Amino acid sequence: MVNGIINVYKEKGYTSHDVVAKLRGIFRQKKIGHTGTLDPDAEGVLPVCLGKATRVCDLLADKDKVYDAVLRLGIVTDTQDMTGQVQSEQEAACTQEELEETIRGFVGNYWQTPPMYSALKVNGKKLCDLARAGVEVERKPRQVTLYSIQIEEVSLPRVRMRVHCSKGTYIRTLCHDIGQALGCGGCMESLVRTQVADFMLQEAHRIAEIEAWVKRAREQDIQTELRREDLLGLVANTDSVFTQYPEVSVKEEFSRLLYNGNPLLEEWAKGWKAEYRDLAVRVYDSRQAFIGIYHWEEKIQKIKPVKIFME
Repeated sequence: MVNGIINVYKEKGYTSHDVVAKLRGIFRQKKIGHTGTLDPDAEGVLPVCLGKATRVCDLLADKDKVYDAVLRLGIVTDTQDMTGQVQSEQEAACTQEELEETIRGFVGNYWQTPPMYSALKVNGKKLCDLARAGVEVERKPRQVTLYSIQIEEVSLPRVRMRVHCSKGTYIRTLCHDIGQALGCGGCMESLVRTQVADFMLQEAHRIAEIEAWVKRAREQDIQTELRREDLLGLVANTDSVFTQYPEVSVKEEFSRLLYNGNPLLEEWAKGWKAEYRDLAVRVYDSRQAFIGIYHWEEKIQKIKPVKIFME
């Protein structure tokens, strides 16, 4: 089984679920999960976790994201993007100054009502399924954070912008809300996710590329099971998500205790410092194999495992 993370370039027409299904076929393993839904018409970065790395799916889903979006002013649709039914249409008659001032007003904490056409569940049912059945339900606004909105180009009625935002932000809804604030309405025309945490668009791999890469690896060694080491450059190690945490390793003589999941004494950990007691740390064995994330437990005076990723 392959354990690690692939920076997938999700193409238009695929759902995030489609990407996972295709990768399950390519890698011939079931344990695969994505890290945050992208609309079928959106494209861009979709980190996908394989094997034991699926334990970081939630962590990556919580990371900040960056999007390149095109806002189409003057059109309001039921899906808040150009794929939906047009509900109203009018001229986008705002000035450049009005546009910039309005967009600046959305930067910071912002209460956003999730759209009906979304994968969010209410009472166990996806909003998008309810919307397709003609049912609209009340959605509670949620606070999201827009760290920055950079206007890249204005060619009315279109505005191209780059948005750096927190998890849970719907760019479609942001486009809709900007249009409402300007008084002319608006919706999202296109969307590309360019970054999730440290995963960048220019390093993302398309499905066809991944399939060819895996095929070559299997042809080179048909006798053994496919592993991450056979796919260097394609599959990142799980610890690449945790580079913000200090690194310590455990001395060889304590390996057995480490592999059995025991809490560690400070003297067993090479590179351990007293100031790490307030931090999470990455723990490796004496051969630099990643074991997991640990944290100091004051009550027992030991370094205790939080999540284990040992292969």
